[in-house]
Amino acid sequence: MTAIILTISTLSSFICMELASWFIHKYVMHGPLWNIHKTHHQPNEHGIELNDAFAIFFAAIAAALLYTGMGKGNMVMTGAGAGITLYGLIYFILHDIFIHKRIRLFKRTNNPLLNALAEAHRDHHKSRSRSHSTSYGLLLINIKYYKKHYRKRKNT
Repeated sequence: MTAIILTISTLSSFICMELASWFIHKYVMHGPLWNIHKTHHQPNEHGIELNDAFAIFFAAIAAALLYTGMGKGNMVMTGAGAGITLYGLIYFILHDIFIHKRIRLFKRTNNPLLNALAEAHRDHHKSRSRSHSTSYGLLLINIKYYKKHYRKRKNT
């Protein structure tokens, strides 16, 4: 039963992170905290952005949940911390390594899912301003990107 609670809590937290990230990105990062987030929309030669503070913030929440949950034997808190950590890891791999190439590990891919995510993010970055951006999610993007890249794959 404990494993089931931990699994459900982890998966639920992961899904909630994508929904929360979309909302926070659109209404907070492109809203009152634009001065921090805009560093991600500007060319950067240093590798570190003020925008990275958001990752530290979410990592601290995840660490606190894991520490407290594991210390108290609370599987819901532990799963929430694990779900946030898992989301952060996938975000780092997809967004920072694959899409922005902050660490150059991956070359081009023919995977339609990854190409759809990358194109949606490129469209988001077409605007360097606070408004007029599109596609605020990492995984939840407009279906048109998936359709386009799956059609491409089918036709090749």
